[in-house]
Amino acid sequence: MRNDYQITLFYSPQTRATGARVLLEELGIPYTLHVLNMKAGEQRQPAYLAINPLGKVPAVEVESTLVTEQGAIYLYLADLFPEAGLAPALTDADRGAYVRWLFIYGSCFEPAVVDRYMKREPASFNETPYASYDLLIDMLEDALKKGPYLLGDRFTAADLLWGIALHWTTMFGLVESRPAFQAYMERINSRASIQKVSTEDITLAAEHEAAAARMKAAS
Repeated sequence: MRNDYQITLFYSPQTRATGARVLLEELGIPYTLHVLNMKAGEQRQPAYLAINPLGKVPAVEVESTLVTEQGAIYLYLADLFPEAGLAPALTDADRGAYVRWLFIYGSCFEPAVVDRYMKREPASFNETPYASYDLLIDMLEDALKKGPYLLGDRFTAADLLWGIALHWTTMFGLVESRPAFQAYMERINSRASIQKVSTEDITLAAEHEAAAARMKAAS
């Protein structure tokens, strides 16, 4: 496996970028963190808007290739390092299910969760991108009951994406903590990559809060 790529992850702690960093840790490859203090608005400065005009993290630069959007980053990086075994190959029978779960996350799960967070009435069944919140959550539960992972016994990058998402959404009451979800989160959260990044995120987030407070006091 080639591991001399120059990889930069544009990052802020306890955000969607956490999942991208966990994936890099799982892949076991060297990378550079370009940390943005979102509490201080650094993601809205011209330097970063040139990277991602939407001012969101994560973004990852692999030599001359720039990728934004969490699902796209997962797909790209896991395919770039196939020896890590986190992505079924294009000809693998599991590839369809793997890609499906990567994209259901961004196209269905996040819109559904945001609607609940904002207390918005969803569009009709035929108009909303996720059909029905209850159907979506039940479908996820059914897959995990067959587990232990989304692809049965096979752990993939998609499990990192969903495990981290369920951790936060159940914590804030946006998704019911069903037994299948709880067992799944325990399996994912026990991984060394998540424990390392989560611990470092706590320290980094506190530093960002303090820096933002100092800026506000000085203004």
